Amino acid sequence: MSTRTIRLLTDDLSALELANEPVSAAGACGYGLADEASFTRQIVLERKRTERSARPFLLMLIEGRGSLRPVNGTREFLKRLVVALKDSTRETDAAGWYEAERTIGVIFTEVGDADESVMATILAKVANGLRSQLTAEQMARLEISLHRYPDADQPPQRLDQLALYPDLQSRNAQKRVGHFLKRTLDCLASALLLLLLSPVFLAVALAIKLTSKGPVLFKQKRIGQYGIPFMFLKFRSMYDNSDPRIHREYVSQLISGSKGANGQGKQDPGVYKITADPRVTAVGRFLRKSSLDELPQLWNVLRGEMSLVGPRPPIPYEFERYDTWHRRRVVEAKPGITGLWQVTGRSRTSFDDMVRLDLKYVIHWSIWLDLKILFQTPGAVLSGDGAY
Repeated sequence: MSTRTIRLLTDDLSALELANEPVSAAGACGYGLADEASFTRQIVLERKRTERSARPFLLMLIEGRGSLRPVNGTREFLKRLVVALKDSTRETDAAGWYEAERTIGVIFTEVGDADESVMATILAKVANGLRSQLTAEQMARLEISLHRYPDADQPPQRLDQLALYPDLQSRNAQKRVGHFLKRTLDCLASALLLLLLSPVFLAVALAIKLTSKGPVLFKQKRIGQYGIPFMFLKFRSMYDNSDPRIHREYVSQLISGSKGANGQGKQDPGVYKITADPRVTAVGRFLRKSSLDELPQLWNVLRGEMSLVGPRPPIPYEFERYDTWHRRRVVEAKPGITGLWQVTGRSRTSFDDMVRLDLKYVIHWSIWLDLKILFQTPGAVLSGDGAY
């Protein structure tokens, strides 16, 4: 999911005048370039293949500063550009319009580990091929970038580079009104609940302060949408300065497939939380069972770091253990306080099934689905099923 980008920046284009004659889709296809819709589908298919095979692929983008339209009313520039790409890539590499009339993309498959040296070699070969066909003035119109999918070594906070997700960008554009309504609902509901529940906040804070040492709020770095980290808030339910190794080891075992581990050496299949955590206080057990410990996240919602409904935000060490397909849950939706997982299975759902529910939510998302989940949440909380 993450990408490492190598950029070749050309000279300034300020003095270059671009012609206005567009290149038709038929003309582009005549040069061997797939149209934008077809090329986007190819990128999506390669992502899905990589999720199954773990064999990386590379996406090169050749972006025109302004437009990749013919110079001086001719098609010679585009023709030479495509010839250069053909000469410097393999027959099995797919080329097409990533963004019509502006950006050409090339998909490189079967590239081994696609490490830095491989990426640098490919970039240099294509750049040299372009220089052999284009003038310095024409080269000044281009910016070339190379993206690897996936890149497990890349820091999570760089996942906001969405070059490999043109389908997601298109989906977000189509649902712009829905996302505006979702954000409006988040702001109004979180502000109102923070006001109405202020007596509950005070009571919980007093209970925590009177029964154990330490701060009232527990603050923890979490991974938000596109891998952007934020400070996650909860009411403290554990003893202060508790060792995180118990949870770290449990999460590692759970994600890798040891779903029976429950932190106490007992077999409890399908439980996503430690069921007998010695770090949790007496008050903390009640807060977790009732989900009252989650209330401070309303502030995260008001700040725009979370939504009322969405996937739960992972801890960085949890994110590091994710398989490639798991990471889609932090790319394709903003994290939430409640979600499809909480109202259908909660902690008695396996990790993989939890991720599948998150992705199902993303695919079928609508403002009505959010409202349905919000209305189901109180029942799930009162039942206490799967809460620890």
